[in-house]
Amino acid sequence: MTSKRPPTGYDYPSFEKRIEWINEKTGMSLNPKERWMEDDLQGIIENPIGYVKMPVALCGPLLIDGEFAKGEFIIPFSTVEGTLSISLSRGAYLCNLAGGVQVQYLKQEMPRTPVFFLPSLKDGKTFLHYIEQNFQKIKAVAESTTRYGKLLRIDPQLMGRKVLLDFIFSTADAAGQNMVTIATQTACEYIKEALQETIPVTFLIESNFSGDKNGCHRNMIKGRGHSATATVRIPEKVVRKILRVDPITVLQGGEVAMLGSSMAGVLGHNLHAANALAGLYLATGQDVACVAENAGAIFTGEAHQDGSYEATITLPSITVGTVGGGTRLKDQNENLRILGCEGENGAKKFVEIIAASALALEISLGLAIVKGDEFADAHQKYGRKKVGEEEHE
Repeated sequence: MTSKRPPTGYDYPSFEKRIEWINEKTGMSLNPKERWMEDDLQGIIENPIGYVKMPVALCGPLLIDGEFAKGEFIIPFSTVEGTLSISLSRGAYLCNLAGGVQVQYLKQEMPRTPVFFLPSLKDGKTFLHYIEQNFQKIKAVAESTTRYGKLLRIDPQLMGRKVLLDFIFSTADAAGQNMVTIATQTACEYIKEALQETIPVTFLIESNFSGDKNGCHRNMIKGRGHSATATVRIPEKVVRKILRVDPITVLQGGEVAMLGSSMAGVLGHNLHAANALAGLYLATGQDVACVAENAGAIFTGEAHQDGSYEATITLPSITVGTVGGGTRLKDQNENLRILGCEGENGAKKFVEIIAASALALEISLGLAIVKGDEFADAHQKYGRKKVGEEEHE
């Protein structure tokens, strides 16, 4: 009789026992030797039983002029939605005709927001005064847990007997969610111990104010992870002769999208920034659930008097890293190396590539929509597999 829980462990004997456990439970005949890979998965996933293969395309090249990303980039992109990779390549081509995408890296701020419970309402000001006066001590305690994380500030929010302390960190080239959790936990324990005799407090490590894995206004305003903005100005001759549309038509499409987004209550304003994020995140070993907190990008378009059309996208929240986590996996790490995102400031370079790619993909879809039947035609051509006379979605 098999146990109720699968065997744990990261080595091959443990892996083989889990496959045997599944086979006994399900009646299947999975082969452990065919499913085993040599990657060190400790710290990435527990009870591994193999891999789900995801197709990866090469998109571009895309010409980028950023602070950290400069030159032409071939973009590894993972998806199971037909049309997306070819659409990104088309968007990259259009941006290249315009001289490439200009990108500005803005900042990196990774929050963790515990809540402290005070004994009485009158303790609020005393507690906040302690945090302000002892920030350097708290900072030293938090940073003692990490080589790379730096506590930038603590933003307090007082609500009756509850105080949210928004711990804001920079995390270098790591995405840093686990890093800031451990650092904040240690700092909160220090605060609790230091105030034990004067204000006996308790705390929870997260109040959900940090916006972790949630699309929210906090992340739109303050950001979570990295922030960047990208723009491209497409000359009139490219708009009219190559794209076969005029800037006014493009602007009208953008206005309709803005109206529809407002009516639907969309967080941010974009057509499908989540597609660009998910495709790059899957290909490079990122925490894909962060797409939920990162997809609230702001896309804007502007027609100039010279007939050119300028498109801009701002992503206030990009939660990625180029070290640690899934970036350690062989294929994902190779994709990061294709982008040239290894070494110091690799994450900032990656962020600029993400912003430029999101802009290119946004432009491509927007143009397909305003050009009438091109949106549906593209999905008819690339989004289905034809087998005989039948078509499979």
